[in-house]
Amino acid sequence: MSNAEVESPAAGGVQSVDRALRILEILARSGESGVTDIAGALEVHKSTAFRLVATLEQHGLVEQVEGRGKYRLGVGLLRLAGATSARLDVVQEARPLCKQLAADTGETVNIATLSGGSALYLDQVAGPSALQPHNWVGQHIPLHATSNGKVLMAWLDDAELKRLLGGLPSYTGLTITSRSALRKELEVVRDQGYALAVDELEVGLAAIAAPVRNAHGDVICSLSVSGPTFRLTDERMGTVVPMLLEAADELSHRLGWGHR
Repeated sequence: MSNAEVESPAAGGVQSVDRALRILEILARSGESGVTDIAGALEVHKSTAFRLVATLEQHGLVEQVEGRGKYRLGVGLLRLAGATSARLDVVQEARPLCKQLAADTGETVNIATLSGGSALYLDQVAGPSALQPHNWVGQHIPLHATSNGKVLMAWLDDAELKRLLGGLPSYTGLTITSRSALRKELEVVRDQGYALAVDELEVGLAAIAAPVRNAHGDVICSLSVSGPTFRLTDERMGTVVPMLLEAADELSHRLGWGHR
């Protein structure tokens, strides 16, 4: 047995992941490859290569070429790539609109999407009034305490909403912590077409969010404007909301919803 085959249990998991990724790279280069060739490229026993390939096959990441005893990349990779591509498409289409909205409002504009039980920020553009904005890109935030989260929940069906609603922790004295109160809030969001969150996640922070839809009319992300409460007053909100709704509507149209 070679030194490469001797591994501690702790290191084994990481090494297996590394080898599995290398298999995908091998198949990407070669198009098709047998287990013997894969084992040779990895410098591992054939049985080890077979187990790795079999695991990848279970997840649809590789598939067997019928009658040839070889493997190629599977359609499962397309599903993963499609999910990433969809997010990148949203960010790409949204960027000029976000820049314009940030310039028009002077505040920070964010794009967020549902990710598990939280909202994931995909992109952010700071307006001229936001001197040192917190960079939210790549961060997860609670759904119930944010305008983005409320929008992302408002159009879910009851089953999905129940699955997402675990505990509702309090972040400030104004955070919604009651499920019944949250459901009423989501009804308001659906009725008016946008969500507000003032002092709910952080004292002094105000935000407005609107839904962005895909070609099927599904809410796939939210577009928001956020800033300090001393600037985003009730009067200022009345000016910002129409601009936000127009930008969210335009982004939805660019993603194929309600073709003009």
